[in-house]
Amino acid sequence: MPGRIGLIALSSAEKIGARVDQILSEWRGGEHFLIHAECPRFSSGEGKCVIGESVRDLDLYILLDVCNTSLTYQMFGETNRMSPDDHYQDLKRVIAACNGKAGRINVIMPFLYEGRQHRKTARESLDCAVMLRELESMGVHSLITFDAHDPRLQNVVPLMDVENVSPALQFTQAFLAEYEDLQLDSGHMMFIAPDEGATGRVVFLASVFGVNIGMFYKRRDYTRIVNGSNPVIAHDFCGTSLEGKDVIVIDDMIASGGSMLDTARQLKEMGARRVFIFSTFGLFTSGLAKFDKAYAKGWFERVFTTNLIWQKPELKERPWYFSVNMDRYIAALIDTANKSSTLSSLITPAGRIRQMLDLYGKLG
Repeated sequence: MPGRIGLIALSSAEKIGARVDQILSEWRGGEHFLIHAECPRFSSGEGKCVIGESVRDLDLYILLDVCNTSLTYQMFGETNRMSPDDHYQDLKRVIAACNGKAGRINVIMPFLYEGRQHRKTARESLDCAVMLRELESMGVHSLITFDAHDPRLQNVVPLMDVENVSPALQFTQAFLAEYEDLQLDSGHMMFIAPDEGATGRVVFLASVFGVNIGMFYKRRDYTRIVNGSNPVIAHDFCGTSLEGKDVIVIDDMIASGGSMLDTARQLKEMGARRVFIFSTFGLFTSGLAKFDKAYAKGWFERVFTTNLIWQKPELKERPWYFSVNMDRYIAALIDTANKSSTLSSLITPAGRIRQMLDLYGKLG
């Protein structure tokens, strides 16, 4: 049987770690599980990890957010912003500092490090695959991530437990709670994939909801690379009429948001009643101004993203934004895994979503 829970929240995930610890404490008789660990830096920029207490025989869960750009450190007197690479190095330092004493080491990495680079199309590195192999070699028992850009990456480490969790239940709960006038049938609702890569997510939710799907196909300029990828020339739509329907666009992340907003614009021009955007990770790498303008033009109704990664304070103040809270879900994953119970219903919650939809229909 796994040992007592130990929870290490790196500086990138301190706030969500404290909330998860509080939830676990409420469930488990008042006991707290947070273990103090820090990764100080030398003036040269080099770092190390120091763990403040014993981790011997613990079922240890290490929580980090590789997307937290709010943190900085000093190097040769200059201020450097922490990148995903820095956060990943700190994770390895924590694992190394355990010195093989923990009973099990489990990593909770909501945004899969380098997960966007999931295949080779030229002489390219596959950093996510390298990361998974490194964690396996360091003795990590399991990795829990959310809505991986391409879940097939887990095939790199077939003998290490990699759990790819869907936040579809939490999105559905938030959506149904916020809007009481939804009509859950194919005549009034459609799920939209903004590109071919999002089709699997859309098919899953549309199947549970019992409605149709549509898909945009991105035509790219493969002769150029801009910001690491081939630029999109145009979006072409495949699907039935959108006239008067509520449409939900689903993707794993919003990076700059340009493609997502172009999709929303086209959906409105094709007659959609309201456009809702579900995205597990809201990066907003080019700022919020373009979303403010698109909202003012009526291109979309609401953007839903999770709190699994750091959110800019100004984002939470936007009238078009809704933050989907995942704290209890993370706590449930830890609690269930520690008891060696199955995670199936948490990872793919189709049954619970269907129950909510049935209840919503009866209340309506």
